[in-house]
Amino acid sequence: MKHVVISLSGGMDSSTLLLRCLKEYDTVTAISFDYGQKHRVELERAQSLVDYLCNDDISIANRLRYRQIQLNGLVDLLDSALVTGGEDVPEGHYAEENMKATVVPNRNKIFASITQAIALSISNKTGEQCDIAMGIHAGDHSIYPDCRQEFRDADDHAFRMGNWDAESVGYFTPYLEGDKFTILQDGEVLCKELGLMFDEVYKRTNTSYKPIFIPHTFIDDEIWGDWLSDYKSASSVERVEAFIKLGRPDPVGYADETGPVSWEYVVEEVTKVLETHNN
Repeated sequence: MKHVVISLSGGMDSSTLLLRCLKEYDTVTAISFDYGQKHRVELERAQSLVDYLCNDDISIANRLRYRQIQLNGLVDLLDSALVTGGEDVPEGHYAEENMKATVVPNRNKIFASITQAIALSISNKTGEQCDIAMGIHAGDHSIYPDCRQEFRDADDHAFRMGNWDAESVGYFTPYLEGDKFTILQDGEVLCKELGLMFDEVYKRTNTSYKPIFIPHTFIDDEIWGDWLSDYKSASSVERVEAFIKLGRPDPVGYADETGPVSWEYVVEEVTKVLETHNN
């Protein structure tokens, strides 16, 4: 049997990668990390996507295992705009210098160590190879040191030096030569191949680093509402750009400080950001 472990952030890239893994592998173990991120709605979306997939297809339910790993004790120990208590998340394009504020120290190393341990454990238990699926792509940004190939090579070397039988763990990197647009294109194809509704899948993802809570109901003194995506943070700009290229509206809702906004308005505003960056 073919086994794979995937780190499921709840974002567009890793959610598409999950679909690709379900297409290519017999068993899939998906894990998410709660490290005290402000955009923890991504964890809710990840769980919602897994629930949708398992409820829609019993064959998926029988071979997909999902866990959320609690690392939120780190929240006041990490210095980053992405964690609760950190500075405001900057806006604009990823190429801008202020995006360094969104770096979480050693985040990918922490995640990689846990993912490697799980993959090696699966291999040891089954006596079969287990791969680690990674959504890395050509658009990954050098502003994040732990997205660079030099880091990945060094991390893999440390893993193999520090564990017996590590040669039974491999890697699955289907998007290495692509970008967010090609990943989304693959998601469109995979939804058709797996018999899934595209909008149902992608409305259960979150790419926004600055989600906006829109309240709509009060029940027993508790506020209920929806988390909508912003369109100004760099991660959101890239997502919107991918949907524009795909030629279909993003099924997630968007908002700004004035409240919910239309997809057409989001496209208009993001196009301005892209034009400014390209010029």
